[in-house]
Parts: sequence; structure tokens; C-alpha cells
Amino acid sequence: MRITPLDIQQKQFPMKFRGFDVEEVYAFLEVVREEMEELLRENASLREQVQRSETHIKEYKDMETTLRETLMTAQQMVEDYKVNARKEAELLLKEAELRSDSMIREAQEKVIKIHEDIVDLKGIRRHFKEELKRLIDSHVLMLENDTLREGERRGEPAE
Repeated sequence: MRITPLDIQQKQFPMKFRGFDVEEVYAFLEVVREEMEELLRENASLREQVQRSETHIKEYKDMETTLRETLMTAQQMVEDYKVNARKEAELLLKEAELRSDSMIREAQEKVIKIHEDIVDLKGIRRHFKEELKRLIDSHVLMLENDTLREGERRGEPAE
């Protein structure tokens, strides 16, 4: 059973002779309820951040796939240009040599540009993953520190 902030707020304790100070119990429950509400809000926020991050990662992966397909297409174009250049070379050797050199240079420039773009995107993705890991690690650390503080407030020994 999950306890909600409302459950904490509505919790009633039976009165006993020499029992706990009712006001102090209810004050403590109010603090616990507020902390729990804050944690629930933070959890929802973190879930939204993770969802956005996953969306960005998917977009980057889609872009990477598109770039890979473009690279393969460019490489296929280079091969097609070479075959065409050889056929034309049989008819007009000089003209075919000039055209094939030009086409090869253009295709190589495209391949280099696409390769640079892929390298850049991989760097962005790696940086994004590192930032996401740092964010998650910092939140885990905050949660651990909060747990330790809660334990100290209750008088439990630190782990």
C-alpha cells in the first residue's frame, strides 16, 4: 500500500493516558506530509526530464541513421559516377577524365562533410549522456543525503 500526503494528513491516533503529545505528533506528520509532497513533485519533474532526454536521444539517433543513409547514398553515388566515367572514357577519353575527377572530388567532399557531421553528433550525444549521468548522480546523492538527514532526525545512527 502506498502512503500519500493525504493519508499522512488524515491519520488519526487514539488517545491514551500518558500518550504522545498530540500537537507534536500532528506537527511532525505535517512536516512528513510536506516533505513527501515535495519528493513527489521532484519525482514527477525528474520523470519529465528523463522523458525529454529520451526524446532528444531518439531524435539524435534518428539523425544519425539519416546521416548514415546519406553517407551510404553518397558512397553509392561515387561508385555510379566512376562507372559512368569509365563508359564515357571509351568514347571521349579526355573529357571523361576531367568529368570523373570532378565528380570524385565532389563525392569525397560530401563524404568528408558527412563524416564530420557524424563525428560532431556522436560528440553531442556523448556529452548529453555525460550531462544526464551527472544530473542523475547528483539527484541520487541528494536523495541519499536527504535519507541520512531524515535518519539523523529520527535518532537513527548514520550508515
